[in-house]
Amino acid sequence: MPTRRSVIAGAAALTTVSACGPGDEAGPAPDARRAAALPAARSSPGRLNFVVILADDLGYGELGSYGQKLIHTPRLDALAAEGLRFTDAYAAAPVCAPSRCSLLTGLHGGHATVRNNPWGPGGQGALTEKDFTFAEVLRARGYRTGLIGKWGFGPNAPDQPSHPNARGFEEFYGYLTHHHAHDYFPDYLWRNGTREEIPENKGGAQQVYAPDLVSERALSFIHTHQREPFLLYLAPTVPHAPSKDPHLGAYADRPWTGPNKRHAAQVTTFDTLVGDITDKLTALGLADNTIVLVTSDNGPHEEAGTDPELFDGNGPLRGFKRNLYEGGIRVPFIAWSPRYIPAGTTDRPTPLTDLLPTLADLAGAPVPTDVDGLSIAPLLRGSRDAARHDSLYFYRNHAGVTARQNAVDHGRGDRLAEALRHGDLKAIRFAPGQNRRAPDDQWDVELYDLAKDPGEQHDLAAALPARADELVKVMRASWAPEYPRRPFGVTLEVTGHGTEFTVTATLANGSAKPWITPRLTLGTPTGWSIRALDPLTTSRLPAGDHLTTRWHATRAQVATATTLVCRATAQLGDDELTFTATAGIGGG
Repeated sequence: MPTRRSVIAGAAALTTVSACGPGDEAGPAPDARRAAALPAARSSPGRLNFVVILADDLGYGELGSYGQKLIHTPRLDALAAEGLRFTDAYAAAPVCAPSRCSLLTGLHGGHATVRNNPWGPGGQGALTEKDFTFAEVLRARGYRTGLIGKWGFGPNAPDQPSHPNARGFEEFYGYLTHHHAHDYFPDYLWRNGTREEIPENKGGAQQVYAPDLVSERALSFIHTHQREPFLLYLAPTVPHAPSKDPHLGAYADRPWTGPNKRHAAQVTTFDTLVGDITDKLTALGLADNTIVLVTSDNGPHEEAGTDPELFDGNGPLRGFKRNLYEGGIRVPFIAWSPRYIPAGTTDRPTPLTDLLPTLADLAGAPVPTDVDGLSIAPLLRGSRDAARHDSLYFYRNHAGVTARQNAVDHGRGDRLAEALRHGDLKAIRFAPGQNRRAPDDQWDVELYDLAKDPGEQHDLAAALPARADELVKVMRASWAPEYPRRPFGVTLEVTGHGTEFTVTATLANGSAKPWITPRLTLGTPTGWSIRALDPLTTSRLPAGDHLTTRWHATRAQVATATTLVCRATAQLGDDELTFTATAGIGGG
């Protein structure tokens, strides 16, 4: 039977809940629907809200707070002055899809499911049932979760494992696939599993600008959920190519080409969007209890006529989008919360894979032990004691090239490549073509000292061959063709047919700390009877262990399809955890 692990709390059809021991029958529960719909207390006072804002192709040097001179970004500059500005933050990849996959799952490019953009091997990437996102982590603590903007993974269809609703986001509005997100005047966007038509843009008309819709929905999400802890992942498509923006503003009279004017306007549109979000939080009295994180998925682009050199979009760094030099992967990153985060600057090398464990840490949620990220929660609180990575790994497997990017790569822009930062040393190596299995002596290896040479102009590989070899060995060990995940959360499996079924639920503690009094509860629609075959609870679930319960389930008729819902609860210290899984059963 189809199964789905999920921490989405929608169980509208649920009318009975199994809370019985082996051999007992479960009858209707008077408040079963509400019990399934509220996975953990959402109204607990003092809990933090989170807004993660991800720009699309915003370069390291494209904000005033990072040295930009031509493009106006007053709202982001104010956040950088009031909050924590990261000088050495890194996207996990130099292109969109693998970067976003790593950001969501906490796995670097040698372990993540999606490792290339749609033009690379395999086409449009997709997340799987094994991928546990930061939204799922926070859903376990009862957060209302929403994604508005660009998802960036396929397929372009509802009710499948790679859909945002299946990966922890209760509310979704925007683009599913990478290609669709290139359209700034789309004739439809997705609202959860439904195509929402935009008739004003039919037939190529350009009447409704998608970033405006994204902004409206984001503000509405905050307003609607202001009385419950929430996570908003806001991913507008600006300033990705094509450079389209109907609001040229101060750039209309600049002596630049049209694409460059519109690109500058897009960056300012992003700045305005961030400002609108913080204004909304302030107006609702939420700013002091909300952490806002703003960053980008890779370096600046040069597509559709945009000239990143006009704007010095990579600042003092070498490279652009698609390069593994610093300009392609080092990104702006600002953390802001007026009450929670002290103003300052940090040079801690910080990959965006750190977001998942950080959000979990701040929300009191467990973290899967097999993620690559580390929590920066102590750093956000003003401490310098946040754990540091021994090394940062980056991977590129992307066949597409652009002129500047390829020139920076010395004609190797279409080659598979990888990079590693260890302390201040950084190694980059290029494979012969796309052959990852080629012997090491066929790769081109470069070595740079970022402390002395942040622009990566002086290759030290010949002068320090032993150090280059050390970093190559770490790179080789960092990449795995498959990365089996440790079980985490709850799964639900159904066997049988007709009217008789065996339902098996497993709650796996894939975190580093024990969970107390875990309990499994099965909800079924009206007309079903269920009998537990195993204990539903235990006193303690150690790290790495699991609790499995089976039920015998019988339905009165087979005419209609049915969804079963399993709810697992446990305590982590003083915090309640709730996980939910669903399994569909077809009619007959």
